[in-house]
Amino acid sequence: MCPRASIFSTRSTSDGDKIQTEELYNFLRQQPNHKVLGFAKLQLSMYSLSGRDSTKWYNRWLRRIGQAPVIYDHELTEASARQLKQALVNRGYMDARVVADTVSRKGKKMEVEYGIFAGTPHYIGSMAYNIPDTAVRRVVLRDTAATDAHVGVGDLFDRNRLDEERGRIVDLLRNAGYYEINRDCITYTADTVSGSRKIGLTLNLRASAVHAPATAVGVAPGDTTALFRNRPFYFAKVYIVVADNITSVEGLRGAGRLDTVAARNLDIIYGPDRFLRPYILEEKCYIEPGERYMAKAVDRTYEALGRLSIIKFVNIELVPVSAPGAPAGLLDAYVFVSRNKKQSISVELEGTNSEGDLGFGLGLTYQHRNLAKGSQLFTAKFRTAYESLSGNVDGLINNRYSEYAAEAGITFPKFECPFLSKNFKKKVMASTEFAVSFNYQERPEYTRIIAGAAWKWKWQQQRPGFMRRHTYELVDINYVRLPRSTYDFIDQIAPDNPLLRYSYEDHFIMRMGYTFYRTNRRVPTAQQSAFAIQPYVTTLRASVETAGNLLYSISNAVGQHRSDGVYKILGIQYAQYVKGEVDYTYTLNLNSRNALSFHAGFGIAYPYGNSTMVPFEKRFYAGGANGVRGWGVRTLGPGAFDARNSVTDFINQCGDISLLLNAEYRAKLFWVFEGALFVDAGNIWTIRSYETQPRGEFRFDKFYKQIALAYGVGIRMDFTYFLLRFDLGLKAHNPAANQEAWPLIHPKWSRDANFHFSVGYPF
Repeated sequence: MCPRASIFSTRSTSDGDKIQTEELYNFLRQQPNHKVLGFAKLQLSMYSLSGRDSTKWYNRWLRRIGQAPVIYDHELTEASARQLKQALVNRGYMDARVVADTVSRKGKKMEVEYGIFAGTPHYIGSMAYNIPDTAVRRVVLRDTAATDAHVGVGDLFDRNRLDEERGRIVDLLRNAGYYEINRDCITYTADTVSGSRKIGLTLNLRASAVHAPATAVGVAPGDTTALFRNRPFYFAKVYIVVADNITSVEGLRGAGRLDTVAARNLDIIYGPDRFLRPYILEEKCYIEPGERYMAKAVDRTYEALGRLSIIKFVNIELVPVSAPGAPAGLLDAYVFVSRNKKQSISVELEGTNSEGDLGFGLGLTYQHRNLAKGSQLFTAKFRTAYESLSGNVDGLINNRYSEYAAEAGITFPKFECPFLSKNFKKKVMASTEFAVSFNYQERPEYTRIIAGAAWKWKWQQQRPGFMRRHTYELVDINYVRLPRSTYDFIDQIAPDNPLLRYSYEDHFIMRMGYTFYRTNRRVPTAQQSAFAIQPYVTTLRASVETAGNLLYSISNAVGQHRSDGVYKILGIQYAQYVKGEVDYTYTLNLNSRNALSFHAGFGIAYPYGNSTMVPFEKRFYAGGANGVRGWGVRTLGPGAFDARNSVTDFINQCGDISLLLNAEYRAKLFWVFEGALFVDAGNIWTIRSYETQPRGEFRFDKFYKQIALAYGVGIRMDFTYFLLRFDLGLKAHNPAANQEAWPLIHPKWSRDANFHFSVGYPF
């Protein structure tokens, strides 16, 4: 019989405290077959399609991606009731009762109803600390008063929160030098008064089991406080072992001939291959001899060394010093690193056929992960493409499509900046990237050169509960030049369109920018419970960039004469603008299979000084797989702009202001397939009025009427490492002038539908 499990009732007299029944479903040992949108059992249907012959591959495949019918089990029902009760008791509902009742239904189905009677919860009425070691007591109480502890007077007597508080105190003390402290050292004593719902809670912190016997030796009679003391530990010697085949202290003892190099305050033990210079190892090691033990120092060393591209494996062992006559409370640190693959090369080959014109493309990528033995990552890319051109070539300068592109970059695993102190560089685990690129294009109508150079810094902060990433682009140069073109090429393709003319004319952009990214997304670990679903995930990305300010200041300072009303460099007008963007995403995980995701994005770009228009490649566009999905890429806006020809009008469908709002429901279907329902809203606008973009200017009294609306469905294939996305978007409100305003009311498939394929979620 197939069960139908549900929470029947939740009753609580807890002064307004509410129990979320959705959380309690995680404690059910037996649940019904999964339903999509509350009615369709797709996984069960897939399983039912399989035949009984298990030798057939398609039957085995259908059973693997499907879900077998859930057969009612009385013992699992009783176990579920016990787990539900224990979950409530752990949350402070000491008098909770759970009653399981079963009702037989037609079709050999069993309905299981769990009646939950929570009762009045218990609260923490007082909080005391039993910590005989006065030094430890000062550390705990000082931090507890200065920060938000996980439990306090007036909180529910929640055992999960108590365990979190225990972990917080362990982390606190281990970062204060108390190496031997662990969770077993901390216990709680709860005192209750008959008839009262308030609990007197005492936190007990005793000496570690490792240390207590040692302190008992030689203790004077009657001196009981020594039995409760925990000693702080200090780092004695630090060894970094650089050898592929040595990953532990035990392996080090049995190793053959090794070379030891002294580097400031630590020793580096090399194997046959000295693949890293001492300075980079010293810089990435945060364990300092003579300093008090800190768990954070060990974790930062793991993180810093793990970021080095040439390092494949890192292991750190701490060994208490036990030599005769050595002081107590000393640790020797052994840091073991092994080498990753030093070099790699990849080749890509593609073929093309455009209306009978054959062509090919060849791409080559080379990586060196340890340039100059400092774990510098060097990357070089080369690409060439060629396509023949048949037919009449009179009046053209080239009889082919060809392209030659090269890119080279090097990433340093540190803050490469002459004005920063060594301590600051070590404190901020940053990487520095230098890159140059060159692209030579031959087209029938023109020859174009695109060159660029960039210098940027990246660093991030990883803490429990959040991750912050920073990118600062000190300089980013983009240079475009057309050395050859057919006669009047620009005038023919864009006689009156400044946007189109700009995209093919010589131009120069020298910009700088900063990007901030923050998320609370948890990194899955093996220690997490199978039921530990993160309730919500937030993501914030903000960026700002400016261009032309330095060049404009130099032009003014040297008294450069304007040409055609603007300053130029190398005979080319340089762009000057400021641009800012912000995106926020909130994803609510309803359960392990369903989620609601919301996104809001806003951007604005403003030209000034040497420019009257933001460069085309820096302007915003709307529509597409990551925008308002009822429209194709660059087919929406700006404002109420009426685009009739997607071939000629796309160049005009860009703007200086962007607004995007999205809502999406996501549900796991079966196997790797996920389903989605979404609603999108947004548009773009221009700051100024342009003749080629009529009705595209942003106006406060009209912009809200020009917000486009779309809806649709999606199918995704989640392969864990990447996700393929197929979305079908339909127009609901079209702000374009002289077009159907409400396609939702008068739908037309050929006009309103757009199909999108992409990789990854839209937000």
